[in-house]
Amino acid sequence: MTDFSYQLYSSREFPPLDATLKMLADLGYKEVEGFGGVYADPKAVRKQLDANGLKMTSGHFSLDMLEGESAKVLDIAGTLGMKAIYCPHIVAEKRPTDAAGWKKFGERLQNAGEAVVKAGYVYGWHNHDFEFKKLPGGEIPQQLIFEGGPALKWEADIAWVVRGGADPIEWIDKFADRITSVHIKDIAPAGENKNEDGWADVGHGTVDWKGIWKALKKTPAKTFVMEHDKPSDHKRFASRSIAAARAL
Repeated sequence: MTDFSYQLYSSREFPPLDATLKMLADLGYKEVEGFGGVYADPKAVRKQLDANGLKMTSGHFSLDMLEGESAKVLDIAGTLGMKAIYCPHIVAEKRPTDAAGWKKFGERLQNAGEAVVKAGYVYGWHNHDFEFKKLPGGEIPQQLIFEGGPALKWEADIAWVVRGGADPIEWIDKFADRITSVHIKDIAPAGENKNEDGWADVGHGTVDWKGIWKALKKTPAKTFVMEHDKPSDHKRFASRSIAAARAL
């Protein structure tokens, strides 16, 4: 059976963290993924993880932190027991606007991870939808990021690929060797779940997870992370999603 992880960002509006960790452990999760909001006191969080039999196998760190505070990143990751580190986003105003810029961004991303790769961590990029929107010349930013950063691994957020207008199975097949982690999330039918930004619990939306799961089994991915960007009830999301994912 696959050990599923859980992106703690999904529960950011449902404190406290220790209660969330207990809930996840009770539901059968074995791993969690960290983000900036849970790194203030890594030693305390590690104690909470250990008390609930959970491992924080991966974590998100900003590009600014990777470039400017790599020693702090390594300290946090080491304390929490991470194996993989992913850069998760770049704000709209800082995004490149042309093909050359995106390729350069890929190079920048790869360079930003030099210290963590040297320390033995898996390192890569976590996508949203904007990387799959064609540029005026027809180029795809995600392709250019990979060209600029040939050593970058990929945490593939499948539902964002879909929202970006791309075929996830095509991208999985093309870049299978880069995929070390996957975000498992779902998209509500058009017009539904507006209070949850159009997302759905895994298995209760429109994403073809059965077909995608078969494609993912051909990749080196070891970490499968449940995520919902805005659940109105995180326990409902966590419980229904792990049940659906186990049935894949």
